[in-house]
Amino acid sequence: MIIRAECAGDEAAIGTVTAAAFAGMPYSDQTEPLIIERLREAGALTLSLVAEEAGAIVGHVAFSPVSLSGGDEGWYGLGPISVAPAHQGKGVGSRLVSEGLDRLRSFGAAGCVLLGDPAYYHRFGFRLDHGLVLPDVPPGHFQALLLHGPDALGIVAFHPGFYGTAQ
Repeated sequence: MIIRAECAGDEAAIGTVTAAAFAGMPYSDQTEPLIIERLREAGALTLSLVAEEAGAIVGHVAFSPVSLSGGDEGWYGLGPISVAPAHQGKGVGSRLVSEGLDRLRSFGAAGCVLLGDPAYYHRFGFRLDHGLVLPDVPPGHFQALLLHGPDALGIVAFHPGFYGTAQ
């Protein structure tokens, strides 16, 4: 398996993998493929990585800029992340997250935030950060990872592509 940047022509396979990964998940409203499309359309996919095995895309992760009310810059949101059901539990997601975070570090990113399972993302260093807030989310599921520089404070806003627009 290789991890590589998304290339032109990968869009349909990324959409298919993402839809399959989130199908039937009670925490999902099934809009994840649309989120990726809107981020791509807005030029807000700072980093879009795929996991490829035997020429087929089996996983994807997106990183896009977030804004902080405190004015801190260089922060990114991780997600959506998806792995084809037949490849889940085999380390594909972990490889995508690790590679993505390494690339963000190389860009000089200040940090990364996400909304997800604390038991899973703890292994990458993500923690509940009382200085950063994402309103109206389950307690403990919004997490942050400082990559460079001082801690940040404020209310976090994901790109509008997460909420139905591609501005």
